Amino acid sequence: MTEKSENSGMEELQNASADTAASPSMSAEERLQKIALAAYYLAEQRGFSPGGELTDWLEAEKQFDASLASESQGD
Repeated sequence: MTEKSENSGMEELQNASADTAASPSMSAEERLQKIALAAYYLAEQRGFSPGGELTDWLEAEKQFDASLASESQGD
């Protein structure tokens, strides 16, 4: 796990939130793509060890939704 990997995951979540804030009507497909990318970075942070895929996905979804909520409250 490198600092670059950790930062990349957080940056992707922040970028996804910023993209969504700029475009209030995100399609379900776009949302899934952004969550999948965030889950990938979470898996990368744990060294892609098997068995954590569902946990990565659920955590990415939770973080993504939380970042959207905080963005909408900031408006």
